[in-house]
Amino acid sequence: MESNSSAASRRLQTLNTHLRPASSSPSTASSSSSVLSFLPTAAQQNSAFQHLQQAPDDPILGVTIAYNKDQSPVKLNLGVGAYRTEEGKPYVLRVVREAEERLISDRSRNKEYLPITGIPTFNKLSAKLILGEDSPAIRERRVCTAQCLSGTGSLRVGAEFLAKHYSQKTIYIPTPTWGNHTKVFSLGGLQVKNYRYYDPRTRGLDFEGMLQDLRSAPSGVVVLLHACAHNPTGVDPTPGQWEGIRQVIRSKNMLPFFDSAYQGFASGSLDVDAHAVRLFVTDGGECLVAQSFAKNMGLYGERVGALSLVCSSESVATRADSQLKLVIRPMYSNPPIHGASIVATVLGDRNLYQEWTVELKAMADRIIRMRHLLYEALRARGTPGNWEHIIKQIGMFTFTGLSKEQVNFMTREYHVYMTSDGRISMAGLSSKTVPHLADAIHAAVTKKAGQ
Repeated sequence: MESNSSAASRRLQTLNTHLRPASSSPSTASSSSSVLSFLPTAAQQNSAFQHLQQAPDDPILGVTIAYNKDQSPVKLNLGVGAYRTEEGKPYVLRVVREAEERLISDRSRNKEYLPITGIPTFNKLSAKLILGEDSPAIRERRVCTAQCLSGTGSLRVGAEFLAKHYSQKTIYIPTPTWGNHTKVFSLGGLQVKNYRYYDPRTRGLDFEGMLQDLRSAPSGVVVLLHACAHNPTGVDPTPGQWEGIRQVIRSKNMLPFFDSAYQGFASGSLDVDAHAVRLFVTDGGECLVAQSFAKNMGLYGERVGALSLVCSSESVATRADSQLKLVIRPMYSNPPIHGASIVATVLGDRNLYQEWTVELKAMADRIIRMRHLLYEALRARGTPGNWEHIIKQIGMFTFTGLSKEQVNFMTREYHVYMTSDGRISMAGLSSKTVPHLADAIHAAVTKKAGQ
């Protein structure tokens, strides 16, 4: 009997004979021609996707693409929201390094699939972080939490869950808001509408406009709320205003959906930045909370997040958990291990947790310092306008109030890159680059004033 390797060798020789160039022999030329006649040429190959148009770059991530192509030595990227050191370098938290070393040294760990909703310890600790250690909702076991793919994945899972199981299919989001919100919710099956939030005249919160729009909205709709450090404006309601918002939402039986992407980054305090969420949870009502650990633990590429549903009772939470699994299973089946294990290690160790709060506050304080340096630099230059909003706004971003034309001017003449709406990432600034940005803003503003 012929061996498998001999048979394979013989088939390969036969194929080579058929495909030998025509110059080798007249007989093989005809064989080669007959075989090759069935192989389409490049011109004959029509793609099933020939109709596709070139898609535009993402308005936020596209800023970095343009920045990377710029060869200027003074170029400055203030587009993407990622923390940078004073030297402009990415920063890996010391507690993250320590947690990773512990995980790597633990030889009992494996790479098996996680449960559909992720690491149970991670879920428990994540809920406690945002809702509070003494949260009545946790104590009454009316919370279910699923590990998801960072904040974006948490929002998307929440959107599809609501589209399947909530009576209202409309979500109201603030104007403006993070550019991805509209796409995430609409593709998740919800109709997206807007409520007023930012007042460009005061560069602050349009509180009355917000309440008016919420009162005018149908009862029972979903309302998206930024838990803290509103993206892109950096404008948050005061505690008193949050209470007014809560009263309107609860009086109309609306369902709040919090996006918590910056806990600890706004004030430097994890508890202070969770105030709005906890205010809504302690009143006994229901809500959803999407968490991200990209910013406050610097785990951007690990995609670590969580979605918590605060329900009216333990039995409802149990059933909601079962339905969350049915949303996640056909989407990505189950989440990755490594990043969530880092978070669980830090949150579950008293010493690491304390070190994390210190590092987090240091990052928040550096951003606050950049705000004051930029404000003082603009004042020193006599830049026209009131720039106090730079130090009044909080979190990673500042909504400068610059026009699209001014932004384009700064990019073209000063190689400063930001989104076209004038949002800048304060985390991308340093004491060395603040003067360059101040010069660019001053030139852009005075150029317009002189026209």
